[in-house]
Amino acid sequence: MVNRVGDFGFALGIMGVFLLYDAVGFDTVFAATPEKVGTYFEFLGYNVHALTTLCILLFIGAMGKSAQIACIPGCPMPWRARPRCRR
Repeated sequence: MVNRVGDFGFALGIMGVFLLYDAVGFDTVFAATPEKVGTYFEFLGYNVHALTTLCILLFIGAMGKSAQIACIPGCPMPWRARPRCRR
């Protein structure tokens, strides 16, 4: 569940970056950021600061993605020991 919320936040953040900058490349976004400092837009019916909102959405995406680290099958998980069989 956390992973899906993170995916949704990450998708909204990337779409917001594209709407604000018309690009998603690091060079383009970082070069244009000083011009966007005072930018506001409407989000969920509220007039919000654009960069703050996008950073929060991207951070929610990063938190949601970090929730799946324990689900990687190749990752050693010492805290998840196999139950011992009793005969």
